[in-house]
Amino acid sequence: MKIQIANGRVVDPAHKLDTQQDVFIADDKIVALGAAPAGFTADRVIDARGLVVAPGLVDLSARLREPGFEYRATLESEMQAAMAGGVTSLACPPDTDPALDEPGLVEMLCHRARKLNCAHVYPVGALTAGLKGERLTEMAELTEAGCVAFGQANTPMKDNLVLLRAMQYASTFGYRVWLQPLDPYMSRGVAHDGEVASRFGLTGIPVEAETVALATQLQLAKTTGVKLHITRLSSAAGLDLIRRARAEGLDVTCDVSAHHLHLCDIDIGFFNPLTHLVPPLRAQRDREALRAALANGEIDAVCSDHTPVDDDEKQMPFAEAAPGATGLELLLPLTLKWGAEMKLPLLTALSRVTADAARIMGITKGGHLGVGARADVCIFDAEAHRTVTRESLRSQGKNTPFLGYELPGVVKHTLVEGRVMFGG
Repeated sequence: MKIQIANGRVVDPAHKLDTQQDVFIADDKIVALGAAPAGFTADRVIDARGLVVAPGLVDLSARLREPGFEYRATLESEMQAAMAGGVTSLACPPDTDPALDEPGLVEMLCHRARKLNCAHVYPVGALTAGLKGERLTEMAELTEAGCVAFGQANTPMKDNLVLLRAMQYASTFGYRVWLQPLDPYMSRGVAHDGEVASRFGLTGIPVEAETVALATQLQLAKTTGVKLHITRLSSAAGLDLIRRARAEGLDVTCDVSAHHLHLCDIDIGFFNPLTHLVPPLRAQRDREALRAALANGEIDAVCSDHTPVDDDEKQMPFAEAAPGATGLELLLPLTLKWGAEMKLPLLTALSRVTADAARIMGITKGGHLGVGARADVCIFDAEAHRTVTRESLRSQGKNTPFLGYELPGVVKHTLVEGRVMFGG
C-alpha cells in the first residue's frame, strides 16, 4: 500500500529535521519527504494536521515475558501495548524462563514476533548460561539467531574472572555487552539506602551497589576494549564514573529508565508497592542529576524498562512485592513530560527514544525518517493529555507508579513497515 502522511509536523532527530511537510511511503519504505515522487498515487492519505510525525520509538528494555512468564504477560498483549505506545523496535532482556541462552529459544521468539507483524523484536542474549555467571554462552550462534547484544539483565555477576573472559570474547568478535551495574551482595535490599528506607524499616540498597559494580565493569571494558552499554543508570555517583571513564577515552554508552526521570525514593509514600523497582528509586539529587545528564547527552537514551507484573505478585507488602512496572505505553508521554520540564526542543527529547537508542542497538533501518528507511512511524498529538488508568493500558501488566497521572502525548497512528498497526 502506498501511503501519504499529509500536513504533519515531521520531527526526525537523526536528520535534525523539524518542519511541516508530507511523508510518502511505498514498498514498506519511506520514498520521499516534501514532494511526492514521480508517478506516486496514494492508496491512503493520513491527515496529520496538528500532529507530530516522528520515527517509531526504539525501546532499549522491554520484557515481553515469553517464554516462561505468560501468566504475567503474553507476546500478543505486549505487542499491542507497544503499538499503542508508538514503539516499533524494542530490545528484549534475556531473563526469560528459560533464559535466552540457546539459539532455538531466540529463533522461536523472533519467529513468533515476526508472525504478529508488530514491533521489531531485538533479543539481548544471555552472557552466561542460565544467567548463572559460570559458563559463557555460544555468542556466535546466538548472534546468528538474532541477538543484538549480550547481558545479564538484573542478575549480577559474582565472578569477575568470568566477566573478564566474556568481555574478551565479545570484544574479539565485536559483540556488544549490555550490563546493569549491580553488586551481587549490596543489592539484596528493596529500597534506596537513605532516610526514607530507614524511617520505614526497609532493607536499603546503597548507591555503592551500583558504583562498585560499575567501576569494575568500566575497568574490564577498558582492559578488553569491548563495546559496553550500561543499562538503567540510577545515581549521580554512577554518572560521575561514566564521565571519568569517557574522559579517559573509553567508548561507553548508558541509558536511564523513564521511571527514574520522574520519581525518587520519596515517592514510595506509604509503602506503595508500585514503586518497588530494580534499580531502586534513588534520592532526589540523583533524579535531578539523571534528568540533566539525559538533557545534555551524557546519558544517551531513555528506556521504558517495561516489566509486567501480575496483581497477585504486586499487591503485596512493599518488601514482598515483585519489582517492576509496565512502561511501553508510557515511554513517549514520560519522555515528552521530561522534555517539557527541562524546556528542551522536541527534536532533542525525541532523539533519546529514536535516533540515539537506535544507534546503541545498532539499528540502521529504523529510528529515523530518511528516504529508504523502514517505514516505522509514530504519529501523535503532542498537545493532548490523557490520564493513566488500568483500563487504558493495553499491556497485560496494569501496575505502574504513574496510575492517575495526566501525561502529555497521545498516539494517533503507529505504522510498522508501512502498515498501519494502531489507529485504524
